[in-house]
Amino acid sequence: MNLRKYLVLVGVSVFAPTGDSLLSYGMKQVGNISLAHPLNLLLAIANPWVALGILLLLGFFASYMTALSWADLTFVLPASSFGYVLLGLIARFILHEQVSVTRWLGIALVASGVGFVTSGPELTKRWPHRHKRPEPVTAEVSR
Repeated sequence: MNLRKYLVLVGVSVFAPTGDSLLSYGMKQVGNISLAHPLNLLLAIANPWVALGILLLLGFFASYMTALSWADLTFVLPASSFGYVLLGLIARFILHEQVSVTRWLGIALVASGVGFVTSGPELTKRWPHRHKRPEPVTAEVSR
């Protein structure tokens, strides 16, 4: 794996928990909203923490899509589990949430699986027809 691929995985691992944390912080400021009142959802986006959280989650999806373009899902998803550790630390020390011992053990268990996943190949052998890129769709103009 090269540096660009590591940076993409770091993006996946950092953008998601940071975006989720900012979204949580902002929504605690906004208060209760309901799907029965969709206007409240739009108004919640006006909160700067919610808006920044959404932007970081968009960064996560861009990084995630990029990683999935060159690696298997079974490599990308577990390799991004460092985000769970970061999320636990943010929740405990920045959002001041109570994180139980059981949750910490669960986070440690998930994160320890990364070692097993990253020791294998990032891309397994695929069916021959999946190596080909689809032909671009072009519009034909009829006269």
